[in-house]
Amino acid sequence: MSEPEKARTARRPGEPLSRRLLVWFMRMVVAGLALALAGLVAIVIVVRHYEADLPGVTELKTYKPSQVTRVLARDGTLLAEIFVERRTVVPLRELPAHVKLAILAAEDAAFYEHEGLNYLGIARAMVVNLKSGRTRQGGSTITQQVVKNLLLDSERTYRRKIREALLARRLEQELTKDEILELYLNHIYFGHGRYGVEEAARDSFGKSAKELTIAEAALLAALPAGPELYSPRRDLRRCLARRAFVLEQMRAKGFLNAAQYEAAKDEPVRLAANIEANTELAPEAVQIARKILHEVAPERSARGGFTITTTIDPRLQAAARKAVRDAIDAYDKRHGNDAPLRGAAAIAARGKNAKPPRENPRDAAFEGTPAFESHRVLTGVVVAADDIAQTIDVRVGTALGVVRLADHERYNPKHVAASAYAPIGAKVKVSLLAPVPNTGSPYTPADGGAPAPVAKVPLRLERGPEGALVALDVRTRHVLALVGNYEALSGGLDRATQSRRQPGSTFKPVVYSYALHVRKVTPATLIDVNPTVFAGGYRPSNFEGWAEKEPLRLREALAASVNVAAVRVLEDVGPAGVVEWGKSLGIASPLKPDLSLALGSYEVEPVELAGAYATFAAGGVWEPWRVVTRIVGPDGKDVDLPRLPDGHAVMDESEAYMITSLLASVIDHGTGARAKDLRRPVAGKTGTSNEAKDAWFAGYSPDIAAVTWIGYDDNRSLGPGETGGLVALPAWISFMKAAHESRPKADFPRPAGIVSVVIDKKTGKLPYTDDPATMEEVFLPGTEPTETAEVVADGGGAPEGGGGMGAGAGTGTGADAGGTVTE
Repeated sequence: MSEPEKARTARRPGEPLSRRLLVWFMRMVVAGLALALAGLVAIVIVVRHYEADLPGVTELKTYKPSQVTRVLARDGTLLAEIFVERRTVVPLRELPAHVKLAILAAEDAAFYEHEGLNYLGIARAMVVNLKSGRTRQGGSTITQQVVKNLLLDSERTYRRKIREALLARRLEQELTKDEILELYLNHIYFGHGRYGVEEAARDSFGKSAKELTIAEAALLAALPAGPELYSPRRDLRRCLARRAFVLEQMRAKGFLNAAQYEAAKDEPVRLAANIEANTELAPEAVQIARKILHEVAPERSARGGFTITTTIDPRLQAAARKAVRDAIDAYDKRHGNDAPLRGAAAIAARGKNAKPPRENPRDAAFEGTPAFESHRVLTGVVVAADDIAQTIDVRVGTALGVVRLADHERYNPKHVAASAYAPIGAKVKVSLLAPVPNTGSPYTPADGGAPAPVAKVPLRLERGPEGALVALDVRTRHVLALVGNYEALSGGLDRATQSRRQPGSTFKPVVYSYALHVRKVTPATLIDVNPTVFAGGYRPSNFEGWAEKEPLRLREALAASVNVAAVRVLEDVGPAGVVEWGKSLGIASPLKPDLSLALGSYEVEPVELAGAYATFAAGGVWEPWRVVTRIVGPDGKDVDLPRLPDGHAVMDESEAYMITSLLASVIDHGTGARAKDLRRPVAGKTGTSNEAKDAWFAGYSPDIAAVTWIGYDDNRSLGPGETGGLVALPAWISFMKAAHESRPKADFPRPAGIVSVVIDKKTGKLPYTDDPATMEEVFLPGTEPTETAEVVADGGGAPEGGGGMGAGAGTGTGADAGGTVTE
């Protein structure tokens, strides 16, 4: 201190000590005020700094979190849950008081008293964090947790805590306490992939949060602090200890009285069984439901919260899946598709000089770079096998792919080791499950024959055929069962509604029903069934081994699936009329007016064919098929469904009855005779397309119409002798047995006006006196025969089979009439 300063500060003689103290006090006050001002300025600067890029809170007033969309069967069975986060929003007003109080007791008992921040909690957390030298404890209020979960990230830093505190105060100013608590209860994570108290209640107790007891509410309130740590499914003892803490807090805060506390404390935990959607039951129907939801609510559908009710009958859906799989498994067993591949080693074993078997060009190994096309079947060559991973490496042109045998139980039911299942050099049908990786260099064998390192594309084995089944309720056209593939894969190809295949002889009833409608034929009309050359050089043939015969009545021609007969009828009525008739029956797939139409040469969807046959069963009225009957939005209000085409009468009841009568003969003594095992009135038709690429059966009872199809995706032949009656009909029978288990037998209703007339079997005319070969036939009014048959010395010997609708025995032809195009 300088001398002048010492002089100024030296106490003057006689100056009071109190004055000096006052001066020093004032100086300290000024300094304190300056420091406080500086601190305030610093705080303002810090606040302004962190406020600069804070998100807004006003949008939380209308915040709509992602929720679960549920797809239900007709009886409420859960078919699928579609979600980004598994959450179902429940309004706070609908929750019991004890549910809210349990959460408050566990997380923030003073929630309704503070203004977003619990300063004591923050101070306590700071002390803990300072002692540990790192961020270990929060001290967050419910408001802060809402801010952290909805507006900020979850990093544990002081920067985030400052931003969280600022936003918490803002949130308290913008939203009410109830609105904040509702956000919290619907957003917080409760473990096991469940968000919000409603989903937590369903997962743990199989009930809505509205139905929780006090003890159940306390258990759920225990979870947010450590969803996995306190999970009752993982550590019930620890969970119970945490529940006891929550109940004690509820009593201490006055949220429970003594009696409530004691009852809740002793209540046993009754966890619900894990109820997950059976995603393998009806993925095809779920796929359609999702498409319709996006159609009617394109912007809202992604956020979820919808409940979609479908027409699917879970029991029938399971029966349909089993029926298709059993039929395909039987085919696989007949053709060795469930056995190991035959490889180069087997060929080598026959000797070096052995002549290699003649190879079908379709089976030649693919060359070039394969493009990723869904279900495009390619031929690859096995280049390696891994018995530990149970994988086989397959070269497909320039690409290297890998097949996981664990995903193909169907083809390896005995779990043969990969190396034994797929010998090196064996050829195998596969399809790509993803695009070929862009590695910059194609697959090429390196020196020594070892494959060069390259990324592998996942492959799917395509050794066997696929199948489809669709069943419609005749009265409502609700889809009761829908099977589009063997595997029941979510997002897989639905061959029942997305694929078109040649229907073969299952299209013949479309031709014959039109001919009946325009009064060109009756069931007794005689038709020349011998092959001939038609206009344009078209020459269809009948089933192999079918000898030249005398004319057949139309009923017998259809029962035996005689190809030439169908073409003659089509030629007579005109193909153009049948094309329009097919459209009126709901066949939207392109049809062309040429004679091959009679034999099902133009591809249709199985569901279209089912709709046409359901029209026959329903007395001639066509209605659109449907899978979704109701969609309820997150707000509980019904969403308008897409408008479907109006139904319309295609033919009158008498005409529909006539085609049903004809199709009943297919079952009674024709190509579908196996279906007599059902022992109830049914009608239907077999179908086999050109070179046996497609096997069909389409048919119906008075209640249900169903269509089954089996074939290869790459249009390979199913093989010699593989017809609709052998391959597809067993699946139809199996399904229809299950579908009619609890249904009483019912005849097809016979409309008034149908005329029954006794005819001569051979000619279809009225019988002569003492005619030994007669039968009763049905006719539309005005079409019954008027001429009398001539006397035949040998008594006729015409084909058996009458106009009845039952499943009684008849003299069957025993022939599945295949021909060049169709069965």
